[in-house]
Amino acid sequence: MDQFLFFLVAFLAVASAVYFVFARNPLYAILSLIVTMFSIAGMYILLNAQFLAIIQIIVYAGAIMVLFLYILMMLNLNKEDESKKNNTLKFVGVFTAGLLLTGVLGVFRGVKDKHVVLDNVDRGVGLTKNLGRLLFNEYVLPFELASILILAGIVGAVLIGKKDL
Repeated sequence: MDQFLFFLVAFLAVASAVYFVFARNPLYAILSLIVTMFSIAGMYILLNAQFLAIIQIIVYAGAIMVLFLYILMMLNLNKEDESKKNNTLKFVGVFTAGLLLTGVLGVFRGVKDKHVVLDNVDRGVGLTKNLGRLLFNEYVLPFELASILILAGIVGAVLIGKKDL
């Protein structure tokens, strides 16, 4: 059942990524990219990496996609701009996709005889509880120093952005 769900979510990710590449409307392309990011988060959940799934949703599907939508609305792209693109960029895209397909097929050809035994796998490796325990016990000093550095960057950005202080 897990393997079926993984292949279903992987197919959804690949299909929405392909639609992102070939979509004519930029808004539909960005929405398909959001579906791709959520399906990648679903694959992380199926691989027992819940923390990575949450970060994937918050950072990519949340913040970066909102930024993309904001830029799209600011640019105000029209349909007549799409016809002005030359065929050289399309050729480079098809050539690059062909190289990527060749690499993926080469990897699959080399892996088809290998079998992975999952008898001694620790199922608690990707859990958020274990990550939090490790982060707040063994690595508490680097974690706190990173938070102070991020806070200093935020304060600096606010001070630079403020005209009159």
